[in-house]
Amino acid sequence: MGAPQGRHREAVRRALSILLAVALLGGVAAAIYFGRESESGADTGTGLTELRGVIGSEKRTLFDDPEFARALAKHGLTVTVDQAGSRRIAELDLAGVDFAFPSSLPSAEKIQRTKNIQKSWSPFYSPMAVATFTPVADVLEAQGLVRRDGTYRVLDVRAFVAAAGRQLRWNAIPNNTAYPASQVVAITTTHPRDSNSAAMFAAVVSYVLNDQNVVRDQAQLARVLERVVGLFLAQGYLETSTEGPWESYLATGLNFKPLVWVYEAQYVGRLLKGGVRPDSELIYPSPTVLSKHTLVPLTDGGDRLGRLLTEDPELQRLAAKHGFRTTAFSAVVGEKAPDTVPNSVDPPAFEMQEAMLDEIARRYK
Repeated sequence: MGAPQGRHREAVRRALSILLAVALLGGVAAAIYFGRESESGADTGTGLTELRGVIGSEKRTLFDDPEFARALAKHGLTVTVDQAGSRRIAELDLAGVDFAFPSSLPSAEKIQRTKNIQKSWSPFYSPMAVATFTPVADVLEAQGLVRRDGTYRVLDVRAFVAAAGRQLRWNAIPNNTAYPASQVVAITTTHPRDSNSAAMFAAVVSYVLNDQNVVRDQAQLARVLERVVGLFLAQGYLETSTEGPWESYLATGLNFKPLVWVYEAQYVGRLLKGGVRPDSELIYPSPTVLSKHTLVPLTDGGDRLGRLLTEDPELQRLAAKHGFRTTAFSAVVGEKAPDTVPNSVDPPAFEMQEAMLDEIARRYK
């Protein structure tokens, strides 16, 4: 009986070895298959292709909108996103994601160069604005820093920069009972190392300080840099993403800061959801810059999403509902705002902007 039993055990071992080998090969094949699938989105098992991306925080309300998700599902897509400051997005590895969607063209161009990608999509844009409160805007208007223009108010950036240069303090403004603090009048931004919105602020104030001209060379940069840095240093601690100061503005009002640099779309998107204080007000800097939200596709699926966001009427309408300006929808839905953005200027070229921001970040401790 010993020999037959031994032969039987050997046959069983052989059979198990074959089965394990087949299973191993099947696992490798599956890994290769699904790895290839992940290059252009994965099937979720619901008939929808899942795409993953990294976005600037100001687009969160759009991507979280159930109506937006349903519109994408009609095209067979479901999208999951993480968020980061737009300049930080340009520094991420971005492995395993289908698209990067920063809030500015310069950040997108940096990603394109790093990843050797030619294509990009700019489906919508948002002007930069200042979130404040009506009593504060009234004080600034009496001081000559703000003026009315129809249904909205405009911040004179040149006058503001001059006031900051002479260290104007809130409690030195006559008849200021709205915010009689001892701090220097300042606009709260984010940290220039991480966030596109801070880059947009630097672009605006450097333009004003450079005699109403875009900074184009090192000599012009050197001439304005000290005062640009001073406008950041006057703010104190700076957040890394626009969501930080924006949420603090919403939650604590004047107990946070009286003037906060935001995307127009953030303000309008929150109006849609509710939670904006009754005395909140959005004022438009003159000059301002347009933040062009630019999607860089890293896979075929990301490219498909960029095309849909740019060309699909329903997705364009939903973007406009959240405050983003599009080709089809130039006016912001639900908010008293200019149909045409007043006095918008270009930011510096990518290399000049990076040099300015890197120096500001180095000096800001």
